[in-house]
Amino acid sequence: MKYLMSSVAALALSTSLAHAQTPAVPDNLEKLSNFQSTGTTEFTMIEQKGEYADGIKKNLERIELPPGFKIALYAVVPDARHMAVGPQGIVTFVGTRKDKVWAVTDRNKDRVADEVKDFAPSLTFSIPNGPCFSKDGFLYIAEQNRVLLFPAAEFFYESPDVAAFNLIKQGELIPPEHESFNHTARVCKVGPDGKVYISLGQPFNVAPAESLDEFAKWGIGGIIRINTDGTGREVYTRGIRNSVGHDFHPETGELWFTDNQVDGMGDDIPPGEINRQTAAGQNFGHPWYGGGSVRTTEYEGQEVPVEAVMPAAEMDAHAADLGMTFYTGGMFPDKYWNAIFSAQHGSWNRTTPVGARVMVTFIDEEGKTTSEPFAHGWIDENGEYLGRPADVAQLRDGSLLVSDDLAGAIYRIWYEGS
Repeated sequence: MKYLMSSVAALALSTSLAHAQTPAVPDNLEKLSNFQSTGTTEFTMIEQKGEYADGIKKNLERIELPPGFKIALYAVVPDARHMAVGPQGIVTFVGTRKDKVWAVTDRNKDRVADEVKDFAPSLTFSIPNGPCFSKDGFLYIAEQNRVLLFPAAEFFYESPDVAAFNLIKQGELIPPEHESFNHTARVCKVGPDGKVYISLGQPFNVAPAESLDEFAKWGIGGIIRINTDGTGREVYTRGIRNSVGHDFHPETGELWFTDNQVDGMGDDIPPGEINRQTAAGQNFGHPWYGGGSVRTTEYEGQEVPVEAVMPAAEMDAHAADLGMTFYTGGMFPDKYWNAIFSAQHGSWNRTTPVGARVMVTFIDEEGKTTSEPFAHGWIDENGEYLGRPADVAQLRDGSLLVSDDLAGAIYRIWYEGS
């Protein structure tokens, strides 16, 4: 990974990535919304055994964990990104940055998936990175420029045709002219207020001044929230570069989120972020800050026109912190209760790679944080990636799932200590 971004490349990135519009693709959504059959009969089934799975298992022998913890392959899932574990514990839905959502089922409950197949194969998805569930079993999928609703997804997923509806229609999540191939992986979570929270990464390395007003109007470079029927849209979080993971503190209900920070400023700055939001409308500093208190070159010397909230935890520069979840299970030792487990995808533009691991962040009674590696070893002695963790989710038994979009896999971490 020895290709540190030059200043010329950084300038090109910050000025050219916002105009790759993706046209709407016709699909069978109207039929499914009217409970009509599409005639689709075939699933894409993913083989769970064989040489490929064995190779992943071999790599997992390198992974280091605290004493008493174990890791194993849970499922082979191509391009696995963010995960939504069904409230009934029947199936886990897995998004991708391509055109598939996968349904992962452990039928015999031996904590290894027996079946992985595509969900709703009659639909045409566009970067369906972000699935999330409400407590009453409604599945939401945040795509590049659409949000879909699937009532009773855990019931209908066995059929190629599923009940499906627009929550936000194609082209209405953001204006189509702002669609991009960069920072377009959305995530969603249903908050304790019953609203759906959706992240909207802005498409530039550093957002240009001429775009800020328009972005602020739509919540691009922020997190929006909507009612579960799609109404009541509001911008909840501002001043984000590209957040690809958020969750709510189990006791306070506060929103915490990761944020990927500015590239091209060197190996060791700016830091990545885990942020804590205590009130609606707070601003977290982009584009005036590149990460933490580090000012961006583009806005250096300018007065910061907002009251910027500094991160609750600073992470290694360019480690690419993505999905996160608060731990509320009963399996792990007590010290992990209400801690944050987060996936570091790994650096793409650092001279020495960093990241590609699962971090744990502890929060004390005063809100101060301490972060440390929890599962690591996906970068080998040659600096080569053997995997790139993308998200962390909790199963009903208290074990953790970790998705990996490089290996195309989901791992399970559990505790066997006393």
